[in-house]
Amino acid sequence: MANILLSPKPLWQENGLAFLRIITGLLMAYHGLEVFDRAKMLPYMEWDIIKSLPAPETMMYIGKGMEFVTGVCLALGLFTRIAALFMAVVMLFICFKIGAGKFYYEDQHPFLFALLALVFFFTGPVKWSIDKRIFKK
Repeated sequence: MANILLSPKPLWQENGLAFLRIITGLLMAYHGLEVFDRAKMLPYMEWDIIKSLPAPETMMYIGKGMEFVTGVCLALGLFTRIAALFMAVVMLFICFKIGAGKFYYEDQHPFLFALLALVFFFTGPVKWSIDKRIFKK
């Protein structure tokens, strides 16, 4: 067992990445579900930083909608790289524009989502994905 744990070779690489992609997608979709609940969306409109955006309510709904759509796409492995890229952009916008940019402390949550999204951008969907069935070649 020690040989496996100390080995530089990947350990269940495709299964592990697929599992992380699905869980990350489900968590992101869960956060994006707020887009369907006006009562949960209204408190965001009270934030000064949201009010300073052009078309603040529209931007807020686009952001939450992107969280939901990219999360679903990532969980299903559908258009994985495109979804991951959009997720990274949205999360970095949240971290650095909406938040204080303190990714090392206060804004870790969106920053970690952005990093995970970049992992899936670079690795693709790997196993258990619709992309793998559609784009076999």
